Amino acid sequence: MSLARAIATGDVAQLPSRRDEAWRWSDLRGLIRVLPPASGASDAELPPGPFDGLADFEIAIVNGRGPPAVDLAEGETRRVALRFVAAPGAGAHSACFAVNLGDGARCLLLESYEGRGDGYVASADIDIRLGRGATLERIVMADDTGEGVSVSKTAVSLGAEAVFGQTVLTAGARRQRIETQLDHPGAGAVARLDGLYLLGDKRHADITTVVSHCGAGGATDQLTKGVVRDQARGVFQGRIVVAKGADQTDARMGHHALVLSDRAEVDAKPELEIYADDVLCAHGNTVGALDEEALFYARQRGIPEAQARAMLMQAFLAQVIDRIEDAGARGAAADWLMRQLEARDEF
Repeated sequence: MSLARAIATGDVAQLPSRRDEAWRWSDLRGLIRVLPPASGASDAELPPGPFDGLADFEIAIVNGRGPPAVDLAEGETRRVALRFVAAPGAGAHSACFAVNLGDGARCLLLESYEGRGDGYVASADIDIRLGRGATLERIVMADDTGEGVSVSKTAVSLGAEAVFGQTVLTAGARRQRIETQLDHPGAGAVARLDGLYLLGDKRHADITTVVSHCGAGGATDQLTKGVVRDQARGVFQGRIVVAKGADQTDARMGHHALVLSDRAEVDAKPELEIYADDVLCAHGNTVGALDEEALFYARQRGIPEAQARAMLMQAFLAQVIDRIEDAGARGAAADWLMRQLEARDEF
């Protein structure tokens, strides 16, 4: 069951529900009783995207319509902006896209989800394949509307000695899920999967990752941080599986969140499944409130409370952004965080 299948068939019974363990905090069947009409083509001119000026070229998939893939040849280097846009008046649509890197290729993938209407239901399935020694840094910036429903599912396959970095930045939606499933071969390959969510009102964001270590000598590092207030809900599900024979695996996962109101909620489920002996694996999870002593310290020095709270949240979340390797992408992510904090000064 999946949102893409439900859209293709028009059958809401194909939607995942809370009875599905992986979807119990992001129920779609209980939310969507009737799917909206299929999205039509849009010929409206797109405004600049959130990564404008940072890419060599841009690929736009509007209302599910656009190119099917981008391929980088062996040793090629590219910076690609990939935009998934729900145009004004969009209904239900789905899209599939593939990113293929040849051996030794290098790519900065600047991926955005842009909701420009209300009430849309959008699904995106992405397939990413890295050849031997290839490098890809993926920055996902999700700016859906408060009434939109958006699900993105990405399958990543790494070659030996490949390097994959990912940072997800989201302000949530009516219901939103950004899922990554990564097949890790070991063999000197390295993966980093980070996330950041900043949620207010009744917005919902679900960051789900599954990393499967199948061979010896691989590394995975994960850090996800979030802040929720009002009646917002943040979900983090992270699972790392170390298969038998995947010795010398180094896998670490951390999730940390701040809850700023009594009606906000964070659901976290970090998991390690280890079937090999010679490994270094750890995971941690914390959910709490802003440090009242630090807030008091700032106010004693004349900083208004709203500004002090924003400063503390920025410092808390900035660790995720600081791990972005590309300087231009890191700057765009920092600007996005500042815009979110300024737009929600009540944080």
